[in-house]
Amino acid sequence: MIDLAVFLGNAKELENRLCSYLLLDDKCDRAINLLRIRLETDVAKTAAKKKITRKEYTAADIKLLKTHSKARTPVVKLAKLMKRSEGSLRQKALKLGIGLGHQR
Repeated sequence: MIDLAVFLGNAKELENRLCSYLLLDDKCDRAINLLRIRLETDVAKTAAKKKITRKEYTAADIKLLKTHSKARTPVVKLAKLMKRSEGSLRQKALKLGIGLGHQR
């Protein structure tokens, strides 16, 4: 026959051990969830960034820009024609000292 005090003592000890393991598991789950969230945000940030590609202006590009400046071609049309952004074209025209666009 098993002594009741010994049995209860072992049960308490077992319960304490189980509780400590459960607390560790809970902490581990939280840590894993935090790591998972950080990883997802890092992946989202890298996926959201576009690779910047720079294209130098050639002499032909500058000649075309000056020609369209004299013809007063709208910047939107010129941007599509030259496959460059409006801002890029405006900055280059500013550096060259020429006006750009149909409303000057």
